[in-house]
Amino acid sequence: MVGYGSMEETSPLLERRQVERQREPSWAAPACCGPNGVFSRVTALLLMSLVGFGAFFCFDNPGALQTEIKDVLNITTSQFASLYAWYSWPNVFLPVIGGFLIDRVFGVRLGTVIFALFILAGQILLSIGGFLNWLWFMDLARFIFGIGGESLNMALNTYTVSWFKGKELNMVFGFQLSIARVGSTVNFLVMEPLFHHIKTNYEEHSALGWTLLIACSFAAMSFICSLLLGWMDRRRERVILSNVNLCGETENVKFSDIKNFPATFWFLCICTMA
Repeated sequence: MVGYGSMEETSPLLERRQVERQREPSWAAPACCGPNGVFSRVTALLLMSLVGFGAFFCFDNPGALQTEIKDVLNITTSQFASLYAWYSWPNVFLPVIGGFLIDRVFGVRLGTVIFALFILAGQILLSIGGFLNWLWFMDLARFIFGIGGESLNMALNTYTVSWFKGKELNMVFGFQLSIARVGSTVNFLVMEPLFHHIKTNYEEHSALGWTLLIACSFAAMSFICSLLLGWMDRRRERVILSNVNLCGETENVKFSDIKNFPATFWFLCICTMA
């Protein structure tokens, strides 16, 4: 039997404490700043909302400048409506493809960045079309914008259900939608006065181009926020994987899985069509 303080003790108590102290991290982040802490989750929610804010701001640019665009381009109301039609047409089927790409190819982080980049590129091209006074070029720009538009919203929803659970989801979805609609509201408040202010120093078609180009700053904000959000999500994933030994294989996603969707899913799709 080995007694307390015996010479036969192979690991002295003081030395054992020093080893345990060395194993402890020199600094640990407060719980609120951890990957699932309040600060991290609020920051992620803010970034998600800002991505939607910039996207919705740019989406409704033509609506805020309807009279000005019709006058500058000398087009009819039906021709003006093509700016929204060219946005909508790709989104008849692209969200399905976009969802598949997020699940199987890109992942939510890269997918969000790519779709935000499409929005930024579409908005830049739209402003170029305004400078050149080419409606067909602006229609093409809106088509490119549409490639990223609805798919970006879907990617943000994927982020939301990843970062938030249970009863939080309803409030978080509502907050994101509210901030996105604030983007639309701010667009309708500022774009027309901005156009008329710029028109005092430039010709009308140049004023239209500069107005749409300034709006690109909001699309650029969405793109930057998507990068920051991806970095935060990557950091969160690394911390979680370092603390939890995850076993099991990732389930492969196939287009044929559509036939396995429950009837409630299709009823929900019909409801959203209304």
